[in-house]
Amino acid sequence: MTSDDDARATTTLRDIPEADLDQALDLVHLAFHLKPAEKTRAYHRRTLRACTRIGAYDDGRLSGVAGAHRVTLTVPGGQLPCAALDFVSVAPTHRRRGVLTAMLDELWRRCAAEDRPVSCLWASESAIYGRFGYGAATEAYRIEIDSSRPLVLRITPDGRPLRLIDPSDAPTVLAPRYDATLPQRAGRFLRDAAWWREHVLDLDGARGGDDRDGFGAARVVALGDPGETPAGYAVYRTRGPGENRLGAVLVDELEAESAPVAAALWSYLASIDLTSTVRIPARPADDPLLHLAADRDQVRVTGQEPSLWLRLVDVRAALTTRSWAAPVDLVLDLRDPALPANAGRFRLTAGPDGAATWHPTTEAPDLSLDVRELASCYLGATPLRHFVHAGLATEHTPDAARRLDAALATEWLPFTGENY
Repeated sequence: MTSDDDARATTTLRDIPEADLDQALDLVHLAFHLKPAEKTRAYHRRTLRACTRIGAYDDGRLSGVAGAHRVTLTVPGGQLPCAALDFVSVAPTHRRRGVLTAMLDELWRRCAAEDRPVSCLWASESAIYGRFGYGAATEAYRIEIDSSRPLVLRITPDGRPLRLIDPSDAPTVLAPRYDATLPQRAGRFLRDAAWWREHVLDLDGARGGDDRDGFGAARVVALGDPGETPAGYAVYRTRGPGENRLGAVLVDELEAESAPVAAALWSYLASIDLTSTVRIPARPADDPLLHLAADRDQVRVTGQEPSLWLRLVDVRAALTTRSWAAPVDLVLDLRDPALPANAGRFRLTAGPDGAATWHPTTEAPDLSLDVRELASCYLGATPLRHFVHAGLATEHTPDAARRLDAALATEWLPFTGENY
């Protein structure tokens, strides 16, 4: 019996009751080296209470915690119920003893019971989650605009009026525009009013929104006439100039129905008095902003990184739910050590005019790959041929990767702009 087997023999997995929420948070804060203010701890408690909660108990004490939000994720052509991992922590005394593996095994079981074909997370340590089948499925650019001089754009901004929205009214005002943009890009979450208030707008400042590196509380600007669904909006924060620092604008979110609408919003954000830079922590890699500026040096990409990581818990359900851009008929030899039901040789047939099928087969494979790489390709972010070139997938039939890439392609790259 290995040490991991010994650990599993003495570890009991069960739901974390409300009576143990504070013990769970103590473990989470210990694992992430956090000392949150009471307001933030109360926010963490509310959030964890709303999650599916899996606890690893050793002699009656929590040695591991895993939470999962019950969310709906947009995928090409549709939506899927998703388990969004959060609060994943293992006590430092119980690391490398199989606690995380046991909790994730239980998560997979619950996903199957609740018909959640996919799981997602924001990886604090990406090296950990790849071995559990998670792949980086969306990518984000960090962008800065030098707003010390006027932002000159190559198109004429939309001329409709801009207006400031009371943040407390924003969920009602902005939700129709956000919902209308959901089909455009995969990788985003459906939102209810509570998600808007706490995760997006941080209305009570529990996430640090009222003092985030000196940036104030959320402000909201919308374009369009009152009483109509906004053509676009931006959620942003500001910081005035001070000793050894420039005044700045921090953009949390921007949605627009067209390029002229986006141009109007970016022009507004770049013209706010007493600021000389606009920081955008997360934008899609194909954001039109990168082409709108007349002076490309004024709009700089300052970073590029994976954002949402995805796990295909039920490969068949995931593949047959999304839409396909081109016909494809291939045999895939799929590896999935954690979930044997996904592993094996399958024929994928799909196309823009019909439902996809995924059936076991004994035919020779066209491609061999791991479920992790399939997850990275699933939303359309990374072409499979990149993994073939890297030696992480094997092409047995010439051009097979290119054909699968053409079928997986989307008009817009997937994007996840919010870290829950």
